[in-house]
Amino acid sequence: MRLLPGKLFLALGLAVLAACATTPMGRQQLILVSDADMDRMGATAFAQIKSSGRLADDPARARYVNCVARALIDQLPEPARSQSWEVALIADDSPNAFALPGGKVGVHTGLLKIATDQDQLSAVIGHELGHVISRHAAERVSQQFATEAALRAVNSATGGERQQLLGLLGAGAQAGIVLPFSRRHESEADVLGQRYMASAGFDPRAAATLWQNMIRAGGARAPAFLSTHPDPQQRIAALAAAAPGLMPVYEQARSAGRRPNCS
Repeated sequence: MRLLPGKLFLALGLAVLAACATTPMGRQQLILVSDADMDRMGATAFAQIKSSGRLADDPARARYVNCVARALIDQLPEPARSQSWEVALIADDSPNAFALPGGKVGVHTGLLKIATDQDQLSAVIGHELGHVISRHAAERVSQQFATEAALRAVNSATGGERQQLLGLLGAGAQAGIVLPFSRRHESEADVLGQRYMASAGFDPRAAATLWQNMIRAGGARAPAFLSTHPDPQQRIAALAAAAPGLMPVYEQARSAGRRPNCS
């Protein structure tokens, strides 16, 4: 007997209620996968990167990256702070970095051309750590599960049912579900990353400077409403506006002896 779309959505709704979590920003999120599963996925992905020969043979810059990352990790909430973290410098010209569930951080050599000092580098690494602390990867995996289930319901529906379900999805699953959440994740990670910067003794004003550098180094980009990242100018404005409120945190960190000297 075919499960009617309405019943399928009721079942999905019950699953969503049972899997609600809350981000550090206070937003409710859907989590359908365990932290242990996400940690294994992160460890597997990181092992593949290391085994592919992409690690940079540059001990001095690897120490520099590790210094910045460790200062930020020391400001994470528990249990993440006490987790065993691994930081690697990746030989890749793209200006990027990542942090994976399971305590893995990677920084591309290309980023060091854009992030010209330790404060700017901390803005990127702090942002990536914000994704991990917010469980954004688990949320994206969970959203994918839910989206695929919804699309199966659309494909099995007919006539008015199909139109109703398409309306619920918005302008297609990609633009209606996946990308808006991705932009929200990026904005949340910006907020948390800038907080971690200040608490670690890095200048939070450097976050806006970093993105100004990114714009100067970048080229054409997709329209903001179809991008997985916030519009760069909006991002810079938000980071610049938040920096004055974080300066007392930064000054307190410096007074407490948290004065990173990574070079």
